[in-house]
Amino acid sequence: MTPSDTHRAIEAVWRIESPRLIASLTRLVRDISAAEDLAHDALVAALEQWPGSGIPANPGAWLMTAARRRGIDQLRRRSLADRRHDTLAYELGASGAADPPDLDAAMDDDIGDDLLRLMFTACHPVLATEARVALTLRLLGGLTTEEIARAFVVSEPTIAQRIVRAKRTLAKAQVPYEVPRGPDREARLSSVLDVIYLVFNEGYSATTGDDWVRPALCDEALRLGRVLAELMPGQAEVHGLVALMELQASRLRARVGPRGEAVRLTDQNRARWDRVLIRRGMAALGRADALGTGRGPYAMQAAIAACHARATAVDDTDWAEIARLYADLVRLTGSPIVRLNHAVAVAMADGPEAGLSLVEALASDPALEAYHYLPAARGDLLEKLDRRAEARTEFERAAALTKNARERELLLERARACEGQPR
Repeated sequence: MTPSDTHRAIEAVWRIESPRLIASLTRLVRDISAAEDLAHDALVAALEQWPGSGIPANPGAWLMTAARRRGIDQLRRRSLADRRHDTLAYELGASGAADPPDLDAAMDDDIGDDLLRLMFTACHPVLATEARVALTLRLLGGLTTEEIARAFVVSEPTIAQRIVRAKRTLAKAQVPYEVPRGPDREARLSSVLDVIYLVFNEGYSATTGDDWVRPALCDEALRLGRVLAELMPGQAEVHGLVALMELQASRLRARVGPRGEAVRLTDQNRARWDRVLIRRGMAALGRADALGTGRGPYAMQAAIAACHARATAVDDTDWAEIARLYADLVRLTGSPIVRLNHAVAVAMADGPEAGLSLVEALASDPALEAYHYLPAARGDLLEKLDRRAEARTEFERAAALTKNARERELLLERARACEGQPR
């Protein structure tokens, strides 16, 4: 294996093992920053040694051993007069005892709990949403600061500051490294699910930049969701979120044309939809329903996505069922965005006039004032009603509101298509 091959292998190992490693170290040192520093020290050691010695049979255990030893070495170079250092040295095994005889078992013991604790800590409500996303991708997704910055089209220093501030906020608030119980657990789980889905959505329909989709972010969100489903198999909404992401991810290849242009759902080549992901999504939705606790918002959205997945063509879609599901979701969430989606589904089921009246009722909602999908939906319905001059105005307004270049191109193209046509 060449040095470059070894480095690529190390990068792959790190992406897989770093969440487990940081989670285990955080349990030991009770400090996310210290745990991440020790993990990165172990990565440096791997980059130095593995090209010559080869990749070990159990790279995760090797990295854990290296991280523990680095921590011990750091403590020995400092004064151990501080009681905190004494405690930390004891927890790391610096009291003179040898490393545990079965480090593989030490890595596996409570690893599920460790990952769960880290996930709930990184998504703590004390942090702003942007900070939760950045910290989650850094600690649990294994992404570098540069990769996160590129994905969200912000500067690398901005992401770095968010991560640093997030760690400081957690430390200052003395947030315990634990999975909460009772009502707090349910509230925090909602935050965890929201962060994972926010990451997925940014990959599925990028808010800014030149790319319409960012599959790598979808992959990371799906991986986190699948891990969470394994760790919390009795939570229906966890399975609901996984189902939703699997079903939506099945369309990713069809959402982009040969030149990177955005492709609407109605224009997609459904032969390009990933049938494996569809089957996985249907199975996850089945697991959510089998728990018998009723559908939450994510499971309901997954059921809507399942209606699309079952249809081999747009005309075969059960729009009446989708409209009914959206009506249920409106009653559950009260979200104006869900109301807009319900209006679009009604238009597909009962005709554009019926949908337009619902869309018009949302025009004064302040929550949708800068939401470009509102004028885009209105433009689509006006175009279907042959009110093309008005449709053109709405498409141009939507294009001015979106920050994604590919979406802007699509909206302006639709506006141009309305030129010179009857009012």
